[in-house]
Amino acid sequence: MSFLDELEPLKQSALADLQTAPDLAALDHAKGQWLGAQGRFTALMKQLGALPKEEKPLAGKALNAAKIDLEAALAARRVDLELKAALPKEPTDFTLPGRRRVLGKLHPLTQVTEDIVRSFRKIGFVVADGPEIEDEYHCFDALNTPADHPARDMQDTFYVNLGQASSLSSISKPEKPEAGATPALLLRTHTSSVQIRVMAKQQPPVRIIVPGRVYRRDNADATHNPTFHQIEGLYVDKGVTVGDLKGTVEFVFRELMGSDVKIRFRPHYFSYTEPSYEIDFTNALVKKMGKDWLEIAGCGMVNPTVFETVGYDPEVWTGWAFGFGIERIAMLRYGINDIRLFYENDLRFLRQF
Repeated sequence: MSFLDELEPLKQSALADLQTAPDLAALDHAKGQWLGAQGRFTALMKQLGALPKEEKPLAGKALNAAKIDLEAALAARRVDLELKAALPKEPTDFTLPGRRRVLGKLHPLTQVTEDIVRSFRKIGFVVADGPEIEDEYHCFDALNTPADHPARDMQDTFYVNLGQASSLSSISKPEKPEAGATPALLLRTHTSSVQIRVMAKQQPPVRIIVPGRVYRRDNADATHNPTFHQIEGLYVDKGVTVGDLKGTVEFVFRELMGSDVKIRFRPHYFSYTEPSYEIDFTNALVKKMGKDWLEIAGCGMVNPTVFETVGYDPEVWTGWAFGFGIERIAMLRYGINDIRLFYENDLRFLRQF
């Protein structure tokens, strides 16, 4: 029997075995029996080298065509068997309604943040961002915060040593570094550090808002948490006044809390603004709580010393800055009396918003 006469019966037998394999295990067995290293079809292919020279082209062409047919039959049967294996073992009514995936929702803090950002963008502000692991210069020194300020003590600030810990950990505040030494690292206590970074990189005018996570060494209770969120605004240009600040604050809080919001400024002290103010607000909600006013934010005109630090001429440029906690806005908006609820990941709470 010639080579070609032997090839066709083997091909038909192999096709029959591959096409009728009852399951994937049987298909793999048939593949090994015919196309494996010791398979019958593979053995026939090895005989090609022993054929006379004039028979090799025709035999090789027929052999390759047969191999292509077998591999196509193997792939087609595998698809059929895999689909069969994926089908339910028991009868299924495919006319039943499908199961819809439950869609998630934005966290209430994210919703409030996006509302605040949307309000500021209406009046030309852009969002700025910066690192949460900061150095003392950007977090304190450049903001005119003296070395003996309580916020710089380890009782208020998480100082970080990346070289001694595999994860971030609070440590004792390091000794004052020598001149030229690497400044101490810390988890930022406010997003004001981003304002310094932006002013150091660009010349006025500047009109930014800075939302982000901040850290302070507070014991968690109904109104405090070691991790919380702030949003701060900075506007620097020629001729900026407290009137611009008050108008912006009123616009934003009316957008967030309703058109009946009223704002008042009280004198206060912040090292990086002068003059400085606390902002109180009132509306129907505050009255319903039995109070006349609620403190909501801090603000002021940027201290000229801060401008000098970043290279701005305080005789040319003026500006204001203010900041407030996003959790406080959310608590007031939704009537929440415990800040810890935002961080417990309780779906019964989160699905309400």
